[in-house]
Amino acid sequence: MLKDLSMWYTSWFDTPYYHTLYKDRNHVEAKLFMDNLTQYLNLSPGEKILDLACGKGRHSIYLNSLGFNVTGVDLSENSIAYASQFENDSLQFKVHDMCKPFNDSFTAVFNLFTSFGYFDKDDDNLKTIKAIKTDLSEYGVGVIDFMNVNYVIDNLVAEETKTVDGITFDIKRYTKDNYIYKNISFEADGEQFNFTERVRAFSLADFMDLFEKAGVYLFDTFGNYSLGKFDITTSPRLILLFK
Repeated sequence: MLKDLSMWYTSWFDTPYYHTLYKDRNHVEAKLFMDNLTQYLNLSPGEKILDLACGKGRHSIYLNSLGFNVTGVDLSENSIAYASQFENDSLQFKVHDMCKPFNDSFTAVFNLFTSFGYFDKDDDNLKTIKAIKTDLSEYGVGVIDFMNVNYVIDNLVAEETKTVDGITFDIKRYTKDNYIYKNISFEADGEQFNFTERVRAFSLADFMDLFEKAGVYLFDTFGNYSLGKFDITTSPRLILLFK
């Protein structure tokens, strides 16, 4: 049972049930996004990419298959242990706190699939942007793939039941105090579980404020994985490119 929401991600992300619930994520869409993004950035094979909060490494592995030298990092030891089986000379995985610089130089740092805004302290969000800046090479680019909070809130499904691999997940979503919450309850292996995801509802204006404080420059935004124009009402994603 998760009681303290300040570090909810360290508990929930490290369970096998998290990966069960989200096992049907669209891998085709993820590959399309990586194809479009690397082409737009004109990245060349062999260039170094940091996949920040990589989870079990699905983006890292695909980026490596395109010829890039990829380092995937995540706070979840179990996720990194799983991803490490795919390592090779140009693909490495490490346990790392994204609030801190990795202390290497990368052509691109990617933070994908709404892997931002989890922290209890606002300063940790700013520290993450500053850490990305530190890890970028002179002409490097940072990318944050976040949800479009306006679209998400307008289309929020308050209650949902989803059965995956024999486990029935009861999901409730709501907003409170500028956060978006998802409560997930289920029974598995003879136990009752209850986890709550909490993500800060960062708008484009919020990110621009963070970027100004971190000393980085926002030079482009997209609203979907096809790199369509960002629209505050209709775009499902808020994809930010900065340096």
